[in-house]
Amino acid sequence: MTAVFVDTNVLIYSEDGADPAKQVSAIEWLQVLWTRRCGRLSAQVLNEFYVNVTKKLRPAMAAGDARAEVRRYQRWQPWVPDHATVETAWAVESRFGFSYWDSLIVASAKAQGCRYLLTEDLQHEQTIDSVQILNPFLVGPDVLDAPAA
Repeated sequence: MTAVFVDTNVLIYSEDGADPAKQVSAIEWLQVLWTRRCGRLSAQVLNEFYVNVTKKLRPAMAAGDARAEVRRYQRWQPWVPDHATVETAWAVESRFGFSYWDSLIVASAKAQGCRYLLTEDLQHEQTIDSVQILNPFLVGPDVLDAPAA
């Protein structure tokens, strides 16, 4: 099984109808990850999701609906960053010049043994240690069926 870490923006696009093409792509990815039981995320992602969909999304998602979504994603057993994750994030931040928050996402994906990190915030197809960045709006979930390089 290929574990795939999902960044906040993918979850948000799945709920946001402002960009229908991105919404369709995000939903397609998430459906595949649910079906294959290979989706991963972190407490950071769920917290960012909740704040963004209830405060920044237009129209805003009702708090109760956002909480229900967060509870649903709890089934993915979100990673809670520990000291080792923070140390890895600092190393990624220093080596690649990413923001601390993006570095923490990469470190959380690595800690969970993810092969891929779905995000539009980092360079598509860049590999950071064992984690490859995929922009889910440039490539579909069929990439999961490709043989490992």
